[in-house]
Amino acid sequence: MSRSSKVVLGLSMLLTAATVAGVHVKQQWDQQRLRDGVIRDIERQIRKKENIRLLGEQIILTEQLEAEREKMLLAKGSQKS
Repeated sequence: MSRSSKVVLGLSMLLTAATVAGVHVKQQWDQQRLRDGVIRDIERQIRKKENIRLLGEQIILTEQLEAEREKMLLAKGSQKS
């Protein structure tokens, strides 16, 4: 085998190995991104449920506060009369 054919063979083997390694690394990176996306979605769903729960509590507290204010206004109005 001539020297130039050996060089071409070596370069093609090196390029092939680099391509295979590059594709493998890219696939691992893509898989990790997919896993991270699922984890972020789950965390978002948990935060959304917590926010909805807190909003419900705030609505109840607001209604209670408004009812207390209404009672106080009625009580002040009846004392003046």
